[in-house]
Amino acid sequence: MLETYPAILHDNRIEWSGEAPKPLPPGQAVRVHVTLLEPVPTSPGAAEQGRLMAEALERLAASQRLSEITDAAEWEREARQDRPLPGRDS
Repeated sequence: MLETYPAILHDNRIEWSGEAPKPLPPGQAVRVHVTLLEPVPTSPGAAEQGRLMAEALERLAASQRLSEITDAAEWEREARQDRPLPGRDS
């Protein structure tokens, strides 16, 4: 009977993601069939995240949505004004 083990193929190496087969003796080969099910989602690296952030900031700057703010410190003070907390009387 054929045995099946869950794994991820990463950079042409198999990384077992659950139960793994018993280690083979050195020099022993085993015939396998690999079925690609779906890509594993990966998070972007630091450089890619930086590029995506820069693009988002460029789109925000181009939209001119914040152009009515003339004094950033005053706008922040107004936006951060204390307000009553929910469920508290005072």
